[in-house]
Amino acid sequence: MYRRCGFRHERRLRALGVSTIAGIDEAGRGALAGPVVAAAVVLPKKFKHRRLNDSKQLLPERREEIYQELIANELISWAIGIVDSIEIDAINILRATHKAMRAAIEALGSRPDHVLIDGLPVFPFPLPQTAIIDGDCYSLSIAAASVIAKVTRDTIMRDFCARFPEYCFSQHKGYGTELHLIKLHEHGPCPIHRRSFEPVAQPLFGFAFPASSAWGARGETGVPVSAEERLQNPVS
Repeated sequence: MYRRCGFRHERRLRALGVSTIAGIDEAGRGALAGPVVAAAVVLPKKFKHRRLNDSKQLLPERREEIYQELIANELISWAIGIVDSIEIDAINILRATHKAMRAAIEALGSRPDHVLIDGLPVFPFPLPQTAIIDGDCYSLSIAAASVIAKVTRDTIMRDFCARFPEYCFSQHKGYGTELHLIKLHEHGPCPIHRRSFEPVAQPLFGFAFPASSAWGARGETGVPVSAEERLQNPVS
C-alpha cells in the first residue's frame, strides 16, 4: 500500500524542543556481496518534495533523479557510512549495519539533536533516537536517507561489476536473485562476497571457515550474536 511520507515525526520532536533531526537508513543488509551502506540526512524544516518516498518504492530512474536533487540542495546536510564485506564477515551483519549508521552520523558536518532510524533501535548509539518500523514510508528524513544510501550502494556495485563482470553485479546489486545464484554456482565466490552468508558459505563452493567460527543469526558466521541483538533490526 502506498503511504505518503511527511514530517509528522519530525514535527512531534520539534514540539518538544528538538531542533536538528537526522534520518538514518541503510542499504545492502540482505545482499550476499558488497558493503552495507548507511546514510544520515538532515532536511530543512520547510523542505517539501512530492515524489520522495521509500527508495524501494521508486523506479531506478526516479530514485536517481531524487538523489541528484537531494545532494545538490545546499540546505540539506548528508553523509554516508560504509562497512565492507570483510568486516561484515568479521563482526556480523547486524553490528556492521549499526557501525555504518554511527559512521554516517559522525560524518555529518554538525551533530543533530535527535535521530530517526528506520527499523528497530540501535545500541549502542551516540545520540537520542526514535526507531520507526517502515520509517522510510512515513518520515521524509528517513526516506531521503533511504534514497541516498541505495543510490550510493548501487553505484558501488556497478563499479564492482566492472571488476568482476562474470557476476553481473550491476543487475542484481549483490542480492540473492536467481541470476546471482547461478553465477555464484558457476564461478564460486569472489573477493566481495560475504563468506559468512548462506548460500556463499555452503559446501558446494568448498569454502572452509576456521574451526573457531560461530554461527550467528540467519546462518551467518563470525562474532556470535546475542539474544538481545537478534531482536534488533532483523536482516531484510
